[in-house]
Amino acid sequence: MNHKPIAPATERNKQSILGVIREEFRELESILEIGSGTGQHAAHFAAELDHLTWQTSDLEENHAGIRAWLRDAALGNIREPVVLDVLTDRVPDRNYDGVFSANTAHIMSFKAVEKMFSLVSAVLSDGGVFILYGPFRQDGEFNTASNAEFHRSLRQRDPDMGIRHLEDLDRLAEAGGMRRMRLYAMPANNHIVAWVKKNGRNEQ
Repeated sequence: MNHKPIAPATERNKQSILGVIREEFRELESILEIGSGTGQHAAHFAAELDHLTWQTSDLEENHAGIRAWLRDAALGNIREPVVLDVLTDRVPDRNYDGVFSANTAHIMSFKAVEKMFSLVSAVLSDGGVFILYGPFRQDGEFNTASNAEFHRSLRQRDPDMGIRHLEDLDRLAEAGGMRRMRLYAMPANNHIVAWVKKNGRNEQ
C-alpha cells in the first residue's frame, strides 16, 4: 500500500494530546494503543517520545494503513499492529506500563467499552496509566450543545454508539482496580481522562 490514510481530526489533535501524554507517560516504557486507526498518532507519538515502545493494534482491515505510517516513520520503538477486536480478542500475554486510546469509546457499543476496560485492567501493570481521549458527559450533562448534537447523530447512525458518561467509565475502571487521577480539558470540546492502576484493588 503506497497511500497513507489521513484523518484530519488526528492531525489537528495530535499536538495537544502529545502535551498530555508526554507528562503522563514520562516514567513509562511500554505502551499499548487500542484502536490505532490510521496509524498517525502512533507514528507521531513514538517519534516524539523515544523512551517509549509503542504497540499498535486495531481490526485487521486497518493494518495496511498503520503499516504505511510505520514504514515511512522508520522508527525502532514502534511495533507492527496486532489484531485486536475488544469484543473477541485478547492481547498477547504480557503487561504494559500504559494504555492509550483515542476516539473509541463513543463509536463502540457500551458492551465493547466494558470489554475494553476489562482488557486494559488485565494488561496494565501496577502503577500503570490508562489514557482515554474523546468527548464525555459529566453529571449527565453534555459540555456543549455541539456535543449533544454529535451524540444524537451517533445514535441515529447506530443506537449502540454515543458519548459516554464519565461516571460510568469510572465505575468500569474501579472494577478493574483503576482510579481516575486526572481529567484534562482539550480543544474541540474533548477531554483526556487518566486512570491509574493501583497496587491492590482495595488501596486507598
